[in-house]
Formats: sequence, structure tokens, C-alpha cells
Amino acid sequence: QVQLVESGGGLVQPGGSLRLSCAASGIILSMNTMGWFRQAPGKQRELVADITSGGSSNYADSVKGRFTISRDNAKRAVYLQMNSLKPEDTAVYYCNAVGRSTPWAPFNSWGQGTQVTVSS
Repeated sequence: QVQLVESGGGLVQPGGSLRLSCAASGIILSMNTMGWFRQAPGKQRELVADITSGGSSNYADSVKGRFTISRDNAKRAVYLQMNSLKPEDTAVYYCNAVGRSTPWAPFNSWGQGTQVTVSS
């Protein structure tokens, strides 16, 4: 079983910055894609950004140019630097990781979520 623990959420004013962190633990043979999703009240969970083990990243149009995803493979961690935050970025942010614990056991794990609130 693979566990993901997030940190770094909080309350920030519009235009401010936050950095989210997520660390994976457990039996991990390989971890392909790590990413961040978010879910605002009354809305579906959506992809914010993801990154492969090789460093290729993908962003939602709404965050391009403001958010940066990065990962540290040695630490089994993924980060999301969020700049120029807007009220519409308010949501619970979830870390996600896809990989294999053994050659025959894939995993698709989620963190517990961390609240990000952008408000004056």
C-alpha cells in the first residue's frame, strides 16, 4: 500500500503564493506519474498539473504560467509552487501517484487533501 501525505495548504491573499508538498511512502518499485488535482465546492475534481518520472509536465490551462510542478525522485516527493493565486484557485488540493509496488501490482494512490483558500 502506498501512502501520500500532503502539506503546505492555507489561507493566502489574492496575488500571493503557496507551495504544496507531497511525499510518498510504502512499497514502491516505480512511480511513473505524480500530480496534483483539486476540487472546489460543488465542482468535479480536476487535474491541475502532473509530471512524469522523466520530468515531462502537463498543466491545466487555468494555471499555466502561474503554477509550477516539480518532483524529487530520490525523496519520492512532488511539489506545486503556486504564484499569483486567484480566488478561483480556492479548493481542496489532492496529490496523486501512479506506479507499481511490484511488477504485478500497480497502484493509483491519493493523498488526504489540503485546503487552499485565496481570499482577502
